[in-house]
Amino acid sequence: MMKSLAIFSAPKPFRDNHIATIQRNAIRSWQQLGDQVEIILVGDEEGLAETAHELGVNHLSDVACNEKGTPLVSSIFSLARENSSAPLLAYVNADILVLSDFLSMSLKMHSLAEKFILVGQRWDLDILTEMDFPRDWEEKFRQSILASGKLHPPAGSDYFIFPRSCYQEIPGFAIGRAGWDNWMIYQARRNGWMAVDATRSITIAHQQHDYAHLPGGKPHYKLPETDENIRLAGGREITRFSLLDVDHRLVSGLLRNRAWNRDTVRRMIETFPLLVFNNYRLTQRITSLFQRLKNRNNSQGGDH
Repeated sequence: MMKSLAIFSAPKPFRDNHIATIQRNAIRSWQQLGDQVEIILVGDEEGLAETAHELGVNHLSDVACNEKGTPLVSSIFSLARENSSAPLLAYVNADILVLSDFLSMSLKMHSLAEKFILVGQRWDLDILTEMDFPRDWEEKFRQSILASGKLHPPAGSDYFIFPRSCYQEIPGFAIGRAGWDNWMIYQARRNGWMAVDATRSITIAHQQHDYAHLPGGKPHYKLPETDENIRLAGGREITRFSLLDVDHRLVSGLLRNRAWNRDTVRRMIETFPLLVFNNYRLTQRITSLFQRLKNRNNSQGGDH
């Protein structure tokens, strides 16, 4: 059967019991999407080959890494593209649970645009045990999200859905470090592809975890490899791009223009020189000006 969507990911090592549990939960949720979806796990992390074999999903171990041994985003994406013929590709973080709308809205968007990227906010949940997936699991899980989940702010992205014709060239970003996900949104806007916030159409859940798997237990945005990602992206102004910078929304399966509010208007003004004229310095100056105005207003507000 011809696959419609290839989900690929680069999981963390499976040595920590909690990390292993939530990654297995995530992969098994992807499998619930059915025969139209193939799953590709990339990397040579501890326990990955065994888990892929046990769950019956594809595993590609020959991934290029940087000098610290961290897999490169460029290699991960290339391997997935080379080993799948699906017209749609989706990179998903290995701690993310997806529901059936992940596939249906991907296909819907593919019918609306030739080149695009779908991204969206996640719901944060505390999940400590291995999940079951009975026939009615999705209905019950949606109820759990509404009861105990917390919608994450529109910063950082945990999935990217795009046609295979997009993102054929990617810098050598380190996976699992900050900056490269922002570049993905910037690249779509810069190339004139639709950058679409699918939060209102695609429900995903992030299983909360600590940073013990990272060097020194530090958050990914505090690691030196994040600084290198920022350099490769082209600077901090590019790695500021987030869901505030998309130009469309997918709402109940219908394509809408971006939502306008104080934050999105500010970002439109800040990024206009960069996106239209490739003028990084002017965007930097406008961003700095807005920040000074914000700091002054906060200072004045604190005097009352």
